[in-house]
Amino acid sequence: MRPFLNGAIMMASFVAGLFFLRFWRRAGDRFFAIFALAFWMMAAERFMLGFLEPIEETRTFVHLLRLVAFALIALAVLDKNRAPDPAPQTP
Repeated sequence: MRPFLNGAIMMASFVAGLFFLRFWRRAGDRFFAIFALAFWMMAAERFMLGFLEPIEETRTFVHLLRLVAFALIALAVLDKNRAPDPAPQTP
């Protein structure tokens, strides 16, 4: 059951990355590009977990990859919220 779930999560993460890539190409907002990269990193992490024994899942590089992916998501959200507001339009 573990390989099936790892594969399903890997595929879902990769597809989510593709969706964010499409949004980035349409909008040109780096928020979507960072999210695509983060989800592809999570897919790569699940790919690596598929080839490790369950006891080896605590290897540092796997957790560091996951940490970097979540840090990228947090940084993208912070960057988006700190962006200056567009100038108000006057009627």
